[in-house]
Amino acid sequence: MIALSVNLNKIALIRNSRDTTNPDIPLHAQMCIDAGADGITVHPRPDQRHIRVRDCFDLAAMLEVEFNIEGNPMTGPRKSERPGVEDYPGFMALVREIRPTQCTLVPDGDGQLTSDHGFDLKRDGEQVATLVQELKALGIRTSLFMDPDPEQIRLAAQTGTDRIELYTESYARSFKSGEGVDEVFGQFVKAAEVAAEEGLGINAGHDLDLQNLPRFATIAGLLEVSIGHHLTVDAIRMGLAATVAAYQRALGKH
Repeated sequence: MIALSVNLNKIALIRNSRDTTNPDIPLHAQMCIDAGADGITVHPRPDQRHIRVRDCFDLAAMLEVEFNIEGNPMTGPRKSERPGVEDYPGFMALVREIRPTQCTLVPDGDGQLTSDHGFDLKRDGEQVATLVQELKALGIRTSLFMDPDPEQIRLAAQTGTDRIELYTESYARSFKSGEGVDEVFGQFVKAAEVAAEEGLGINAGHDLDLQNLPRFATIAGLLEVSIGHHLTVDAIRMGLAATVAAYQRALGKH
């Protein structure tokens, strides 16, 4: 069965638009779990524009499902520019202290609105491999955010990572436009086949929604999807519990 990990970043973004603790992040995590979510994902960026450092610790203290923290492992400490918000300790320092179930390494930069590309392991493979080994020594399952590029996926296997997370924006975009969707979907099928050949587990995420998810969920070997933006938007219309249930149905669960 494919696990659904709900990304809470957009819930935190709503909270941060005001000087308030509402929406409460642990409360909404529990609502997702009660509705059937298999895990919770957060992506704490150094500017803490959505998920904050304190949220990560609060979630770690209460979660009884898998906790996935994703982010750029090269990001160092950062002084907070928000009154009452603690400093960002650096991604690896945060993960070392919390020790989540899974750590997804993502090569995003400060100027990106959202993650928009996978690792280039021809360039960064040695550095990433060192980080992967450190995380695994801490007992943390590792995943690398990757484009559906067979060559890069083979290089990912050489780092020792447990899994990859396929960056699915190109699939979502082609599905929405109806242009070249079979060809693009085939790229992800091939990427998953290569990952399986290399002994890698397969996660996926980015712009997956209730319309495009059922087809993507047919990819052999898919273990987990991480969904936040579209799930949050759907929750405004449908309610959070009903939305989590709908995404589980889209994954083929009843």
